[in-house]
Amino acid sequence: MPITVLVVDDQELMRMGLKMVLGAHPDIEVVGEADNGAVALTRTRELRPDVVLMDVRMPVVDGVTATTRILEAGTGCKVLVMTTFDLDEHALGALRAGASGFLLKDTPPEDLISAVRSVAAGDAVVSPKVTKRLLDRMVAADPAGMRDPSILDALTAREREVLEQIAAGRSNAEIAAELFLSEATVKTHVGRVLTKLGLRDRVQAVVLAYETGLVRPGG
Repeated sequence: MPITVLVVDDQELMRMGLKMVLGAHPDIEVVGEADNGAVALTRTRELRPDVVLMDVRMPVVDGVTATTRILEAGTGCKVLVMTTFDLDEHALGALRAGASGFLLKDTPPEDLISAVRSVAAGDAVVSPKVTKRLLDRMVAADPAGMRDPSILDALTAREREVLEQIAAGRSNAEIAAELFLSEATVKTHVGRVLTKLGLRDRVQAVVLAYETGLVRPGG
């Protein structure tokens, strides 16, 4: 079965472009579109797409609010956020809300397709450089958003190391090389980190690492 996608953006030309790029691949089917978050919520309930490609800055209901409501509804849809600005505070809000990824709108088509496939498969899509810059800025600007670091006490020393590597944007293979572990062992550690901390995916792990101070802005 093809991966079903709902395209959400308030600009018609952007929606048309995204539909053309996605529709060129037989394993992906665009099943609908929406021009604001309110319509996106309705269309998501009707269509139950695998992936919602979500703009963040929209009228009526913004993308962050729509992401939160879609995920709270328990439809099983994954949300992949797209924004024009690589330091968009709205994008961080969407990541905190549980979006599975964050891409810029000028992302090359092949990277967009890869991201949609990854998110549909249950993986998270993190652009390490952009996400790190975004989190550096937001944590520095909003220290009140920090969380109690004692939440990390549930982790073993090795699991904390793995979380630090995740926060640096490294893949399982890169973590394995850095910590002299097998990829299978790293995968096990990643799974335990997410389970112990009650996190959905690697994106939320990155956000939590910053919010608890495990990773510092500029570090």
